[in-house]
Amino acid sequence: MLVYGRNVAEEYLQKTGKVRKIYLQVGFHDEKLKFLVEKSKIPVIYRDKRELDQLANGVHQGIILDVVDFSYTDYHDFIQDEDSFVMILDHLEDPHNLGAIIRTSEAAGVNGIIIPKDRSVLVNATVIKTSVGSIDNIPISVVTNLNQTLDDLKKNGFWIVGTDMDNAVNYHELDYSGKIALVVGNEGNGMSRMIRESCDFIAKIPMYGKVNSLNASVAAGIMIYEVIRQKRR
Repeated sequence: MLVYGRNVAEEYLQKTGKVRKIYLQVGFHDEKLKFLVEKSKIPVIYRDKRELDQLANGVHQGIILDVVDFSYTDYHDFIQDEDSFVMILDHLEDPHNLGAIIRTSEAAGVNGIIIPKDRSVLVNATVIKTSVGSIDNIPISVVTNLNQTLDDLKKNGFWIVGTDMDNAVNYHELDYSGKIALVVGNEGNGMSRMIRESCDFIAKIPMYGKVNSLNASVAAGIMIYEVIRQKRR
């Protein structure tokens, strides 16, 4: 997997065994990163900006790292606590949303994140860059069937809380004690019908302005911190 950007590079170069190869732009002049590169003893390949542009899908800032692929976790490893709180992402497509939700979830102390394998963004360079160093600090699980996963979570004592604007109660009126799985739907279509039907509760964030919806990662952040607020009071 190729990752890029100076903040991401600094994070990875301080981890043992994560980086296999380094691509640097000819004339690269970030002294701190150059020191970390030299200290790492990892093979360095110099390329001009045009060649690096062809390797990266975004702004690389003169450095690209070839790193080991991200390791997903079995969700059964992070649902055992009596007060577990996990995020379920129902076919998100925007890597920036996934990266932002990962960052917020890690900051709030969410136990883990579950995403579907198909028709969904997975961990890639953009997600890693957007998560700003959080990606290795929170477990993420990929599942083949979200509906079956929700059924399994219920068997393990979870309440499933979906997010939507229709036929829903205000998010702060729900009780989030016990094991909670919070579902955030697709950016354009929201939760799928079957996922919604599997939810025990549907929560909404009131809209008081002229817009009728929020960005998925913003909505997730509001919901996450309400759950955490109630769990910590």
